[in-house]
Amino acid sequence: MKKIELNKYNYELIENIDNCFNVEEISELISDLDYFDNFDYIFGDYSYGKIRLKGFYEDNNPNVKSINSISLLDDYKINYCSPGAKSFLLKKIK
Repeated sequence: MKKIELNKYNYELIENIDNCFNVEEISELISDLDYFDNFDYIFGDYSYGKIRLKGFYEDNNPNVKSINSISLLDDYKINYCSPGAKSFLLKKIK
């Protein structure tokens, strides 16, 4: 398990397609944001040379909605990510 600290939270890197995860790049993107602090997961994908980040919740989290449920991550990848895109998934360690 690889632990990563972002914005005072610890995460586990659980998926790293094409070895694309770069902690410095992600840290720089979200260092001044608290937007991702409440999410259980941070998913990142590279499309057209840019990184896109999206937060997801565990299915039992009271804040979960159909658009941010981790059980629908595969649907999100199919519908919103470029085919074969490099991607990664971080899970918050509680």
